[in-house]
Amino acid sequence: MLNKRRFLAAVLGATALVASGPVFAAEKAADEVRIGFQKASVSIVARQSGAIEKRLKALGVQNVKWVEFQFGPPLLEALGAGAIDFGAVGDTPPVFAQAAGAKVVYAAVSPASKHAILVKNDSPIKSVADLRGKRVGIPKGSSAHNLTVQALAANGLKFSDIQPVYLSPSDGVAAFARGSIDAFAVWDPFFALVELKQGGRPLTGLEKLPPTNAFYLANREFAEKHPQQLQAALEEIGKITDWAGANRQAVAEASQKATGIDAEGNRRAIDRAEYSLRPLTEVEVKQQQKVADAFFELGLIPRQITISDAVWTPPQQKAGR
Repeated sequence: MLNKRRFLAAVLGATALVASGPVFAAEKAADEVRIGFQKASVSIVARQSGAIEKRLKALGVQNVKWVEFQFGPPLLEALGAGAIDFGAVGDTPPVFAQAAGAKVVYAAVSPASKHAILVKNDSPIKSVADLRGKRVGIPKGSSAHNLTVQALAANGLKFSDIQPVYLSPSDGVAAFARGSIDAFAVWDPFFALVELKQGGRPLTGLEKLPPTNAFYLANREFAEKHPQQLQAALEEIGKITDWAGANRQAVAEASQKATGIDAEGNRRAIDRAEYSLRPLTEVEVKQQQKVADAFFELGLIPRQITISDAVWTPPQQKAGR
């Protein structure tokens, strides 16, 4: 087991071994960089390591503030309002934010945490196709919302065929335990918590769904004024992401302390996680456009949007044009 000093030294040592990107003309440093985060493994390690603080301090940033959110929609609301500068969310919150006119941009993409639609072990519901008329707990505007939409469509149902019950992840966990919802759509580590501690069973019928993404998004004004600082922070997160994929036990231990979810739950979530970070390509933009189009067709967002209008270009890509 790594103690805290050895853990931080290991992370900082790994990030120091990776070469930084190209050097550009200096830009005016932000007085403070505010990072929105959820209690996910990479965010926890990044915050504990101090690697972003160290990198940004070399660029003149004197303070980094970490602001915690339970899930994506409140984080995106704060991002659009300029209360934070960047943060990571699933695939659906950015769609709602862009449709609402929020000034946010996609900065990087990574694989999403594993998701499921769960029922009690003794539930007669066996597959997604059995959800007709059932009460399904969903964190509204989250990646689990999109999972539910896609899963229903893949199994011959419409979103209107279920009774959505909009709950935050923690309220959803409590509602599942009480039995006040029939099913619960959520992501890790809540998925693992419900699976291991509340007798939750993932439904069948999700096997053919395409992989989903998570994204780092930035406030548009921050990205335009401080592109080098945003890129530097993302580079550090990329290094930490690679380190996390190769050091899952250490990440599980760090996550246990931060989330309060026991070692078994964190380890299960981290063992099935995928770790990578990269700039968006046309593939991810097209995937995200499909999400946006589906939500518009269902009347869940007020207007059609074009995802490519909100994709940020890193400084080195601009320089290479």
